[in-house]
Amino acid sequence: MAAAPSDALVFFGATGDLAYKQIFPSLLGLVREEGLNVPIIGVAKAGWNLDQLKARATDSLQHHGGSDPKAIQQLLGLLRYVDGDYGDESTFTALRQQLGQAKRPLHYLAVPPSLFATVAQALAKSGCADGARLVIEKPFGHDRATARTLSRLLSQYFPEENIFRIDHYLGKEPVQNIVYTRFANSMFEPLWNRDHVSSIQITMAEDFGVQDRGRFYDETGALRDVVQNHMLQVLAQLTMDPPTGEEHEALRDQKSALLKAVRPLELSDMVRGQYVGYQSVPGVRAGSTVETFVALKLFIESWRWAGVPIYIRAGKMLPVTATEIMVRFKRPPRETFDELVPVSSGHVRMRISPDVSIGMGVRVKLPGERMVGEDVEMLLTEHAPNLMPPYQRLLGDAMRGLGELFGRDDIVDAQWRIVEPVLDDSTPVYPYEPGTWGPDEAQALIGSDGPWHNPNPAAETAA
Repeated sequence: MAAAPSDALVFFGATGDLAYKQIFPSLLGLVREEGLNVPIIGVAKAGWNLDQLKARATDSLQHHGGSDPKAIQQLLGLLRYVDGDYGDESTFTALRQQLGQAKRPLHYLAVPPSLFATVAQALAKSGCADGARLVIEKPFGHDRATARTLSRLLSQYFPEENIFRIDHYLGKEPVQNIVYTRFANSMFEPLWNRDHVSSIQITMAEDFGVQDRGRFYDETGALRDVVQNHMLQVLAQLTMDPPTGEEHEALRDQKSALLKAVRPLELSDMVRGQYVGYQSVPGVRAGSTVETFVALKLFIESWRWAGVPIYIRAGKMLPVTATEIMVRFKRPPRETFDELVPVSSGHVRMRISPDVSIGMGVRVKLPGERMVGEDVEMLLTEHAPNLMPPYQRLLGDAMRGLGELFGRDDIVDAQWRIVEPVLDDSTPVYPYEPGTWGPDEAQALIGSDGPWHNPNPAAETAA
């Protein structure tokens, strides 16, 4: 039986940057396209009133939400505001009053993780947690131990099925397209295993630096910022077994099983890098050894994937901004036409951002009498800018109680288990020049399974 939808939406951190850039535009989309019509209550400690929140929302929508005067007025009419400290009991008393007759509110915590437990406890004490759902933003802990502590604290006030751990990457249409393409086309399944796949690469490249996030980034690094969450989620989507049954948990069950089968990293499995100039960024500590680039070698200890090396690479100040998957197939057991064929011949390439494409690499004969060929790629491209914003999809799902696109406690724990042995300064950090593909040591990591597949600036260009 479908869960009852939430009858109010509360978002803490209503005056912050995330609300300005993502939440207000997503709420507008829910009002305009899905008929959202419940009280929307912003909570923050800014000394504001409701009119100031509405002005902030209007400014946000002018810059990020497009023009739809009717929907904007509908959204503004749903807004409420509570101003107060998250550690003050009276803030939550006022929130309970604003909720009125709502029995199933959704509480979205766009606040620092250090406040998650404080807010959850105050919601419970004030009666605002009864029948409620809780949405929290990554990071879910700083390591495995702190993630487990956070889960224990939250579970005191909310059941697991009502906790939604949001990773906006899972709300992206191209990431969902990975699962759909795999399981909606029977041609892939016979090939998607150790018998036919020689290696897998996942690259998340950004051509910009840390910018104004120096202090945050210097406490986080690339491994925690994007690999432990985004990249391992992409890996799970790409390699998990098909969901069985019609239960909403089926997808997450398979994802959990896959991540639990990934071998924990060893020091020899990782190369860390830092772009030249990082230490001059405001907020970065002098002599910092935090990585802005990381390359990993992983293995999945399952029958399907035993022995198949998986390479993940993520970094800043690389030549392009793009996220791409390369699944390379094994060559036939014998080269019938006595050619020297590149190891990269035969592949499936999935482009996740900034645009969406799927390419199938095959070898075809060149015209003429000789039996020689060339590698070509058949390409299908869909441009991403017209797709639904991830926060709109995720908030809508959370309101309906649909958890498929959210992190679950055991999934988060499995992700931390994989990276825990190599966190922090466990390996040297190598310098690399901005605009390059990271330190040379990353080439040594991939070795004979290489070369690395470097995404092109535009998906229309063949791989």
